[in-house]
Amino acid sequence: MSRILIAEDEPRLSSFLEKGLRAAGYSTSVCADGVGAAALARGEDFDLLILDIGLPGQDGFAVLRELRGRGELLPVLILTARDELDDTIAGLDGGADDYMTKPFVFEELLARVRARLRAERAGTPATDPWHLRAGGLRLDVLRRRAEVDDTEVDLTAKEFAMLETFLRHQGQVLSREQLLSHIWGYDYDPGSNVVDVYVGYLRRKLGADRIQTVRGVGYRIREE
Repeated sequence: MSRILIAEDEPRLSSFLEKGLRAAGYSTSVCADGVGAAALARGEDFDLLILDIGLPGQDGFAVLRELRGRGELLPVLILTARDELDDTIAGLDGGADDYMTKPFVFEELLARVRARLRAERAGTPATDPWHLRAGGLRLDVLRRRAEVDDTEVDLTAKEFAMLETFLRHQGQVLSREQLLSHIWGYDYDPGSNVVDVYVGYLRRKLGADRIQTVRGVGYRIREE
């Protein structure tokens, strides 16, 4: 059974993560501060660390630097409420293997946990840098880069999240409700037209025919 250390100081979130991961068959331990997390990661045999950036005492960046500085290869998935690109890159450059911004959908976090643990058992990196593709579209999820026909495209955080969702569900038609849940989390208005607005933004940047409308159902990425 894989052992996961959850370093998160928000009790509701740490409890939510612990219950969900245990229900999925993982053994979990929880720590609410950075100093304790660094000590536990050093003294215990964990398979993965879920690390909140905003920890008290010693923030997640400092914990990550300490772990990598002493040569520990424990896979780290960082959680952050800060969706600015600079913070994300700082975490990845500091040695994190993946990250998610709050709020997030638990099923996606669970999928990333499984992927990271599979890669660790296989002794290979979790992803190819350009691991999400569809025709001339390429997405570098970790560095938050997008290319269309070998030309880099500048996307906002929400545009990137929407394109990533489409590419992770190629061949599927995604309803507006699914897209709202995946991208805007639980804080969304079901009557909002924000999905249609952002689909329009993506079509202007990627090409009008790359995202197809399925009348009465939703949208899907065009496969080539």
